[in-house]
Amino acid sequence: MTEKTPIQGYVPPSGSKTHLHQPSMLTWEIIRKGLAYILKGKMMVPNSHIPPAAHDIPADFAGVGVATSGDLEVDDYVIARLEELGLRQARLDFSYGDIDHNAARLLEKLLDREYNIILHLVQPFDAAIAMEQAAAQQAWQAFLQQVLDRYGSRVTMVEIGSTVNRKRWAGYTPQGFLKTWEIAHHEVKRRNITLAGPNISDFEPLYNIGMLDIFRQRNQLPDIHTNNLFSERSTEPERFDHRILKYRRAAALKFNLIKKARLLHKITRDYGVHEVMSPSAFWTLPRILRLLPDGEQKQADYLARYMILCAASGALRQAFWGPLICHREGLIDDGSDSYPRLERITHYASVTGDIQRFRPRPSFYSMQAFAKLIPGRHYLGALGGRNGLEIHAFKDGQTLVHAVWTTNGKGAVLADHYHLDDLLHAHYTSRDGTQMKSNPGLASESPIYITWPAGRNIALKTEKSLFEHLSIQRHGEHGENKHYHAYQDAEWRGILVAANDAEAALLSQALHPSRLGKPPKDAILRNARNAIWTIEDPRDPSRKLVVKQPVKMHVHKKLLDQFKLSKAKRSWNGTNELLRRGVEAAAPVAYFEKHGDRSLLQNYYICEFVRTDFSIRDIFAAFYDGQTSYQGVTAEQIYPQLTRYLLNMHDRGVFFRDLSGGNILVTKLEDGQLAFSLIDTNRAHFFNHGIPLSKRLSDLTRVCVKLPWHGREQLVGMYLQAMKQEFGWRQRLPFYLYDIKVGMKKRIGRKAIRRAFKKK
Repeated sequence: MTEKTPIQGYVPPSGSKTHLHQPSMLTWEIIRKGLAYILKGKMMVPNSHIPPAAHDIPADFAGVGVATSGDLEVDDYVIARLEELGLRQARLDFSYGDIDHNAARLLEKLLDREYNIILHLVQPFDAAIAMEQAAAQQAWQAFLQQVLDRYGSRVTMVEIGSTVNRKRWAGYTPQGFLKTWEIAHHEVKRRNITLAGPNISDFEPLYNIGMLDIFRQRNQLPDIHTNNLFSERSTEPERFDHRILKYRRAAALKFNLIKKARLLHKITRDYGVHEVMSPSAFWTLPRILRLLPDGEQKQADYLARYMILCAASGALRQAFWGPLICHREGLIDDGSDSYPRLERITHYASVTGDIQRFRPRPSFYSMQAFAKLIPGRHYLGALGGRNGLEIHAFKDGQTLVHAVWTTNGKGAVLADHYHLDDLLHAHYTSRDGTQMKSNPGLASESPIYITWPAGRNIALKTEKSLFEHLSIQRHGEHGENKHYHAYQDAEWRGILVAANDAEAALLSQALHPSRLGKPPKDAILRNARNAIWTIEDPRDPSRKLVVKQPVKMHVHKKLLDQFKLSKAKRSWNGTNELLRRGVEAAAPVAYFEKHGDRSLLQNYYICEFVRTDFSIRDIFAAFYDGQTSYQGVTAEQIYPQLTRYLLNMHDRGVFFRDLSGGNILVTKLEDGQLAFSLIDTNRAHFFNHGIPLSKRLSDLTRVCVKLPWHGREQLVGMYLQAMKQEFGWRQRLPFYLYDIKVGMKKRIGRKAIRRAFKKK
């Protein structure tokens, strides 16, 4: 069983596949049919972005793609992991040469154990691109007959088509795929096997409409319509898709995962097919890591949120994750860095890597928890939806379950939304299925499942939340094993980060604004618009914390900032968001703000004290004065390292907006390495994509204000070179304009006017 069995009569075309002409799958016929459907208003479904209430979730709703290798132990490993997941549904890709080979061996074992198998029949690229030729058609028919005669009566369904709207992956021409479908439809249906297809990827409804219309005309409709319903490129499962008319119009069109699923369901029904399913979707780790450092944790978050929303949509018969075992997107890491030339969404052909290095990821346990808690229940409806909070209610004969989470980086105090008695009598399960010992206090981007007896009536609060627009960091060095605790008394409210309830009680007492008082002179770090001073850390007297309080505010700012969050909360949110994205800053400990404070001065932000050596302002000022180094650090050392830090920050969607040199602190490490961290984070803006060049230059102009032009040439030149840009006159203009602005402020700004009056 080491050599794949060839298909009789099939000879692959010679030469590279790129030498063959491959017309677009988006033909004028498909475009015409799709536009006719859309222009008739058939995709205008009111509130289709909201999941409909009161429907049942199939018990076999969830599944996963499986494959094996030449190692027989991998077969047993796959089956053991399916058992551990609690899944009885699996999808297996099967191609030319797989009969009597590894895939067939695993398939037999799964069928012997009565797993519900979707057998996905995949043509090799060279065979697919040649399907307009008689020899390729005969080979395809022979393959179908051989496979269906052997396995057809034992599998749940046979799926035909594989990412057919991605010609570079699948290999099909328009007429070639229609011939593929025609032959498959004949062979599958004459054996009374359930037929699924055509396996379109992403949300591209022109293909769904056009192909189903053609199939209906030819009396070749599938029994189940398949579409790999990805949300990966929208970043989060809940987000409106920015690829449809870009970011600014995304919220107007409201194309989120729910709407896409419901529209696909409508299209499916309109063409006479009763069910639609998503046989494969996932988040690849490299795509997550472009923006966030905790790839595996975020993959697990996205899986749980995606599967819950797919179930809530009421539109999908089933939703499957992609590969069970894979380096980039598998629930289990195969321990290798390899990836096949052909995308696994098109053909999950085999498992690579050594079984001794296989490692279940957090997403494995996230799927396990979902499979245990949600399928087979009745969906009651969506109860959340404000400020990024999601609450979805599911019920069976024994228990009521609320799946609760927020969108990325947000936090929601559960007591703001649930009555205290309901929280006290609930059981809490983490995203990964572990029982939580107590009320977690806050919901985060990592879902939790809150459970009560089925007979309990849970009514959410209707009054306005006290802790709206809150950001927290769930994952990473500063987020793991930390818990967020809400504090509220007659005068103050706030959030604290603590390892447990006892530490939270200690911090809330020691850091309470009534205990902080005025800053002692020997502890003051800064005393201008904000007072910044150090205090003893109540958890460890050998350590310090930093307190920041606004003490002065100009009249116009007082008027404008009445509609903003307090400075303390903005600092808290900004720092948490930076850390969440892997941009270093002093870890937040707490913030407090006074109820109804109109002065905007009664708020405190408290963070860890970070020992640093100097700021960027210090070293750039030294360079401006003609020095070649500062504290032993030269320009040749700091420019490349600072460039990497700033590129990483901007690539992760951070527009700092106040990136003066004094706000970038530097710590000297061993071997000439430098560490950077940010302070004064309350003005930062954040995006779910790398920021544009104009915003990058806006930050860079502030960093470089103390740097002489020859230094700017080096630093900004390095930065732009990494973006494949030149430091030309267009890129230089913002620096000249900012220099003029700074010069004007020095001559006629508020500080200059005050100095003039003092001289008089």
